[in-house]
Amino acid sequence: MGLNGKTAEPRVNVTRGQIAQLVAKFYAKVREPPVLGPVFFAIISRDDKLWRDPESKITDFWCNVLLNERRYVGNPMLVHTVISDLKPHHFAIWLGIFDQTLTQTLSVRDAPDWSFFAHCIGRGLRLGVDAARKRPDGPPNLRL
Repeated sequence: MGLNGKTAEPRVNVTRGQIAQLVAKFYAKVREPPVLGPVFFAIISRDDKLWRDPESKITDFWCNVLLNERRYVGNPMLVHTVISDLKPHHFAIWLGIFDQTLTQTLSVRDAPDWSFFAHCIGRGLRLGVDAARKRPDGPPNLRL
């Protein structure tokens, strides 16, 4: 609920069902590429059935972001920084696949709105992963 006691308006014109569908399509694509697939296989599995729970949690995350639902419980930054095989450059690949999935799944009007949020979140996660991997005495990464 918002400050005035009313339910906050959705940020993007999508439904929970569309979010769940997009998340499932996206993670099916992520498991294919030779770069990201092994990262995800190491933490979840190659078995599609074992992806249902993580996809459900990620659907809750996106419903929180896009629809102002309050079902998601978790810490995305912590989840991503503890995955040792996940590198900052993976986020550009992730976002490319995500944008492709958005444009194939949503309307021309709604895909860019969701993409905006994905890029903001991806940028923050990439910076967090980079900071977690950085040597305390090393130089800053100016290529981010």
